[in-house]
Amino acid sequence: MEPLLLAGLLGGIGGLTRGVVGLLKALSIRRKILWGYYSITVAVALVIGVFVGIIFDFDPRLSLLAGYAGTDILEGIYKSFKVDKTYVRKK
Repeated sequence: MEPLLLAGLLGGIGGLTRGVVGLLKALSIRRKILWGYYSITVAVALVIGVFVGIIFDFDPRLSLLAGYAGTDILEGIYKSFKVDKTYVRKK
């Protein structure tokens, strides 16, 4: 198999794994599933896996880990910039 394709595939599998873990967590607490967000994170994890595979000589374990960790990092960044409304009640 082409090394670049293998790196991308493993990165996508890592991202998909992270997505499934998040999906199962959301289902267990009965949250609404954002399918668009889920799809975007898996696609970005694929890209991250390809780039890390290129940089680190196509080590398959690293590409798989990069897909998983890359999605987790993106989710953390998203949550840190997400603005929640806070209401303060006067006494």
